[in-house]
Amino acid sequence: MACLSSSQLQKFQEDGFLVLEGFLSADECVVMQQRIGELVANMDVPLHSRTIFSTQDEQLKVLDNRDYFWNSGDKIRFFFEKGVFDEKGNFLVPPEKSINKIGHALHAHDPVFRSVTHSPKVQALAKSLGLQMPVVVQSMYIFKQPHLGGEGGVSRRLIRATAGSIPVTSFLGSEPAWDNSLFVPTPVQRGALILIHGEVVHKSEQNLSDRSRHAYTFHLMEALGTVWSPENWLQPTAELPFPPLYT
Repeated sequence: MACLSSSQLQKFQEDGFLVLEGFLSADECVVMQQRIGELVANMDVPLHSRTIFSTQDEQLKVLDNRDYFWNSGDKIRFFFEKGVFDEKGNFLVPPEKSINKIGHALHAHDPVFRSVTHSPKVQALAKSLGLQMPVVVQSMYIFKQPHLGGEGGVSRRLIRATAGSIPVTSFLGSEPAWDNSLFVPTPVQRGALILIHGEVVHKSEQNLSDRSRHAYTFHLMEALGTVWSPENWLQPTAELPFPPLYT
């Protein structure tokens, strides 16, 4: 089980993040990577849907012309790095080296990732945090390719525009210039779980190694007394409501 100790819970409450080394075994990591390899080997992404993943405004305007990203919340879909396609959408690099993320519902549709997300140790962890009715909002498998950077934060949100508007998504808020000295480097080993509070600004620096850096992420929300914003780009659907974590 993965119940947090009182000292771990206090540290998480103070810092907003917590590293749990050895949360997944080496064997579990291998199974997840093998499964991702199978998904990538069998992916069938139409030329018009070969979409790069970016949180930059100019790229989202491109995404708005397609439903591939927009309707990915309840599906397993593939998103690619910049510069991996020619002008016709053909791969310029091996497909397994082209992917940025796979999302956003691995937790619901793939048995390997569903078993990880809903494992007893994840459930115990959520209970340690005091979550009474957690639901799984989304999940992604991230490939941090060599020499490519990215970051996340809570200063702006990707929201849906009103029906009939163009573009169909927009950003609410803006990204400030963060003082890099305020970020705390947190090296982790294979199999570690990084627990991050939803209001903590975080980023992932460039991968300067010669190997991709893999991470499986999933987002939990307390459903008790919570109303999901209708503005959020990601919405539950009739086919896939946000599944409860406790089963």
